[in-house]
Amino acid sequence: MTTQHTPHQPPRTEMQDPRYDGLDTWPTGTVLEALLESQLAATAAVKAALPNMEDAIAQALPRLERGGRLFYVGAGTSGRIGLQDGVELIPTYGWPSERLVLLLAGGEAALFSPVEGAEDDEEEAQRAISSHTPTADDVVIGIAASGGTPYTCAALASARFCGSLTIGLSCTPNARLLAETDIGILTETGPEVVAGSTRMKAGTAQKICLNLLSTTLMVRLGHTWRGHMVDMRIVNAKLVHRALRMITKLTDCSDEQAQAALLKADGSIKLAILLRQGLEPAQGRMLLRLCDGHLRRALDLLTVQAARGVGPMASNQPSS
Repeated sequence: MTTQHTPHQPPRTEMQDPRYDGLDTWPTGTVLEALLESQLAATAAVKAALPNMEDAIAQALPRLERGGRLFYVGAGTSGRIGLQDGVELIPTYGWPSERLVLLLAGGEAALFSPVEGAEDDEEEAQRAISSHTPTADDVVIGIAASGGTPYTCAALASARFCGSLTIGLSCTPNARLLAETDIGILTETGPEVVAGSTRMKAGTAQKICLNLLSTTLMVRLGHTWRGHMVDMRIVNAKLVHRALRMITKLTDCSDEQAQAALLKADGSIKLAILLRQGLEPAQGRMLLRLCDGHLRRALDLLTVQAARGVGPMASNQPSS
């Protein structure tokens, strides 16, 4: 059932908790303790949502494996949290930017200041979704603390009509957002220490959920190996050093050998690791394509070939 909230019956995330009525008179240390307690409560609220997150990942994975896109949709704080999660997939896991769609009510201007009426504009949400022509292979994640933000709900309903998998994150039970989606993920955080300040407890719960969802998807899609970000994009000096540490640790080689492999691999950590197994760049790229980009599968296949006395590892030793 969908609950329609009125000004006299706001969502629970907007209600006041009487425990904090005297908050402004408390000692600073007590205020900090109260805020920390609320953050810990947000973490606890996520645990109940794990089964639905697992279901969401199971349904999203085959779509993304077929080349589907990831959409993040939201308004205000929730929208900005979603955008942050999505944007970070590009450098961290090498997620293709052309397969990422970020929709924030009010557009880029809303990143820095509120845009009047943007979160209530359902027609704009429908236009925004339709402009990207969603398909059955796309995965659309909508985030709203109240669970009733019109922009987010309308966007999800439009994407669902087009056949996309829709996942809704709400901190309010029985909300419209949960009814408009294929999979609803509820983290019931309740009232905030400062009434209505959902960037706090609700925001933390939403950020944790998105961290868990997107990271697990990237792991399942083969963007990590042995707990390392082997599809990381190397865009600064810090990340060059991180990449070299990965290669030296994962292939048990010297810094000089790691540098040579990374240079020969044109900055691809996965390919550099395969070069350390004796492959040439063209062989490594072909093997990764054969294994859908999964480094573990590629290395397992090389091991099987070596055991049979065939393939590059049967005759080649890692380059020095």
